[in-house]
Amino acid sequence: MKTTAFTKYHIAAGAKMAEFAGYNMPIEFSGINDEHHTVRQGVGVFDVSHMGEIWVKGDKALDLLQRIASNDVSKLFDGKVQYATMPNGKGGIVDDILIYKFSDTKYMLCVNAANTDKDWAHICAEGAKMGMTPGVELENASDNIAQLAIQGPLAMKLVQKMCDEPVEDMVYYTFKMTKLAGCDVILSATGYTGSGGCEIYMYNADADTIWEAMWQAGEEFGLKNIGLGARDTLRLEKGFALYGNDIDDTTSPLEAGLGWVTKFAEGKEFIDREFLAKQKAEGVQRKLVGLKMIDRGIPRHGYDIATAEGEKIGVVTSGTMSPMLKVGIALGYVKSEYAAVGTTVAVVIRDRLLKAEVVKYPFV
Repeated sequence: MKTTAFTKYHIAAGAKMAEFAGYNMPIEFSGINDEHHTVRQGVGVFDVSHMGEIWVKGDKALDLLQRIASNDVSKLFDGKVQYATMPNGKGGIVDDILIYKFSDTKYMLCVNAANTDKDWAHICAEGAKMGMTPGVELENASDNIAQLAIQGPLAMKLVQKMCDEPVEDMVYYTFKMTKLAGCDVILSATGYTGSGGCEIYMYNADADTIWEAMWQAGEEFGLKNIGLGARDTLRLEKGFALYGNDIDDTTSPLEAGLGWVTKFAEGKEFIDREFLAKQKAEGVQRKLVGLKMIDRGIPRHGYDIATAEGEKIGVVTSGTMSPMLKVGIALGYVKSEYAAVGTTVAVVIRDRLLKAEVVKYPFV
């Protein structure tokens, strides 16, 4: 099992640790609800060093990215980040990714931890068709980079104390190369919690320096460690898809409500373009929807979604008790005819049909 540059600190802090994507990761520290509220109202730090980082460089970098990504990468400018999916050639999704543009010939992809090897193989295979070589134009830098996500309404105030240049008002989905605590970092303003904040990409060798400076700067703001448990409840309240739950190799971007990052731009011959264009024209058979429980109950991954009469119409892909709403919420796929906001359905919990309503997400 792999460790991150910060694993020793999590263990020292008494975190509940578990294997995740091949890494020994902290699941919770003070408790999921407490950590969740900390991020919504203050500031918390997540160790996300398990995420993958892949560089795409050279004169054909844009051509490759336009081929493998569903979004229109040509719209990026230096310092801009873009969310996209990577279609798999079979109507599903290899992964959902973030694309960072450094220059016309240099891009970085942030990919999901559990998919890093699969993504790397896919990118190399497509790159090879264009004469791009691993170790030259393509580089899997995942093991060399540590990453922290500092999230919450006070996050950028904390980070500003570590940085000499102005960063507090960074625009959402932009990034910059800067120094934090004297160390070279990539500072990006994206986030998987919906509460504001940033990610810090750093060399493993600088991890201890940045960790210590962060806690010193964060003392006045009540900074707390946050585990993967609260990361999941936070992202679910905002309706952010989780690969392996809400999207995977069998779900199309259009079924998953990701048509907004599936761009049929002129000249952009991306993988599955023809299939997805046909699906867009004809409509999808199922859709990912938000569910809010009417009856008391907690929907969980894998639970059936049914009509009031008990006919199965779908399945829950992610579910929890919302720490902010104090009610059960979920994402799940249902037959398209049941996907309209306001539709009443049932979630099958312990053989009981508990009423839920299809709602628009984000939930909070």
